[in-house]
Formats: sequence, structure tokens, C-alpha cells
Amino acid sequence: MKKLPSRFHKYALPVGTSFFMTFLVTGVATWRVLGWDLTMFRMWFSSWMIAWAIAAPTMFVMMPVVRRALAHIIEDK
Repeated sequence: MKKLPSRFHKYALPVGTSFFMTFLVTGVATWRVLGWDLTMFRMWFSSWMIAWAIAAPTMFVMMPVVRRALAHIIEDK
């Protein structure tokens, strides 16, 4: 199986992180409101797609900002 070149890491990390986080968060939120049935699945899927469309670009912008901020407060040993 071919792997992605390392230059794609800066793109793959925010896409993957936002994918799984929105997947879980919208699933839990939808389940708490609607319970667990086919209607819930349809509502969850549409909610997840909207959340991911917002989260992925946000991750691209915020990840470097957070990384720089953490560099100021985390000490290298």
C-alpha cells in the first residue's frame, strides 16, 4: 500500500482530526436529543457533514496558531 509523502502531513492532520472529532461530537449530541433510530442516523449524518465542513477549514487556520501558542508555554527538555 502506498503511503502519503510527508509533505502532506500538514494537510492530513487537520482533515483527520476534524473528521473524527465532528463524527463523535455530532453523534453524541444527536443521540442525546433524538435517541437511537433511523431518524437519528439521518439527522446525525447531515449534522456531521455540516459540522465537518466548518471544522476542517477552521483546523487549517487554528492549528498553526495553537501550535505557536503552545510553543510559548511548553518547555523543551
